[in-house]
Order: sequence, then C-alpha cells, then structure tokens
Amino acid sequence: MMKTQNKIRFTLLTILLISSLTNIFAQTKAVKLKISHLTGDFYIYTTYNAYEGSQLPANGMYLLTKNGVVLFDTPWDTTQFQPLLDSIKTKHNKNVILCIATHWHSDRTEGLEYYKQQGIKTYTTILTDELSKKNNKKRAEFLMSKDTVFNIAPYSFEIYYPGEGHTADNIIVWFSKEKILYGGCLIKGADADDLGFLGDANIEQYETTLKRVEKKCPDPEFIIVSHSDWKNINSLKHSIKLASKLKKKNAG
Repeated sequence: MMKTQNKIRFTLLTILLISSLTNIFAQTKAVKLKISHLTGDFYIYTTYNAYEGSQLPANGMYLLTKNGVVLFDTPWDTTQFQPLLDSIKTKHNKNVILCIATHWHSDRTEGLEYYKQQGIKTYTTILTDELSKKNNKKRAEFLMSKDTVFNIAPYSFEIYYPGEGHTADNIIVWFSKEKILYGGCLIKGADADDLGFLGDANIEQYETTLKRVEKKCPDPEFIIVSHSDWKNINSLKHSIKLASKLKKKNAG
C-alpha cells in the first residue's frame, strides 16, 4: 500500500515538474512582435533586436484611417516585416498604405525597401535619404523637402524637424488635436540613465533641439519613445535634463 502511495506521489510530482518547466519555457520564449493599444485608432508595435549583448525593444506606431493604415517607422527585426502587416490586417481588416521613417538608423528604416515592394508609399526627409544612401541603409520612395502636414481622413498630423540631436536628421510627428507626440529615438524614456547611443549625435545641439520639440508640442498627452516605456509622460522633460547635463559635461 505504501509503495503504491509513493508511486502516486512520484507521478504527481513528475507531472507538476513537467508542467512548471513547460510554463517557464513558454514564458521565456522570445516574443518577436507585440502590439499594444494606445488610444482610439492609435497602436504601438514593438519588435526586438540584439544590442550590446541583450534584446532591445524598438517601438513604432500605426494609425487606422478611413483610407488605410499609416505606419510610423518599420520593424527593427527583419523577420517581422510581413508579420506586422498580417497582424494589422487580421486585427483591423485594413491594409498599410503609407510608412514614414523618422531617421536613417536601421531600427527605423530597415523595412522601407520591403514595404515599397508591397506597394506601400514610403517617406523620409531628403536629409534622411542622403544619410541612408551614405550609410548603405534602406531608402524611401518619396522624399519630404520641408516640414509636412499629412491629411488622411479623419486625421491630420505634422512631420517636424526640430534640429540635430540623436542624429542629424531626426524628425518627430505631432498630432496637435489628439496631443500625441511621436518622438522616435530623439526622446529617451523617463527612466533612462543617459541619452543612449551617441555615435551620430550632436551633443551641443541636443538640448536646444528638444526644447524646440517642447515648444512645438505643448502639453502632449502621450509621448512615444523608441526604446523605453512609452507610458511615462515625463520622458521629454527628462531627456532635456539629460541633454543639458551632457552638454555641460562635454564643455567642461
């Protein structure tokens, strides 16, 4: 009788152990694409890529309009170009019609060529295109020569170039009615210890550029940043402090 009970206990323990391991493996399995609702017709999509030995998230955004979906930046992970389109189609029964990249680095532009091949209109500024060409990065089909307002019913948004910061060409997207600021890599998260990768940055101008964004985009209700938590509204003010501190340190 005792042997039978021990066998039952052993079997139950084995089942519990296997179940626990299965759950652990399922949880640790890398998520390649995450889509989160921001507000109304706005959604944040996140892909991942290796950076300095760890998986770094890269946030982009998309907007549902009457004419189709507008994509802001492209997935960093090259395996997620089509899965993002498929996910949007499945979730909203809409096709992506336009994609705008906010500067020349791969975490913003990597999917431009692929999306162009899918018949999606791709946009960057002329400066971004020049830097993309120089650095052998993917390039857009259509180029903006100045700050541009897009009207895609029922939404209107402005592409604004505030000056050099993270890169020489970084732009932001401002939805004045909805008070949504899409800051890309120019703005760092409210929990960031520093301004991140500065290999292509203008340390002298960074603070001034961010202050221009602050003036251009008063009282934003949402600030979307590329590589940190986008839910904290203090990211812009924090980035200005980081840029000011870095400028003083560099001057000294």
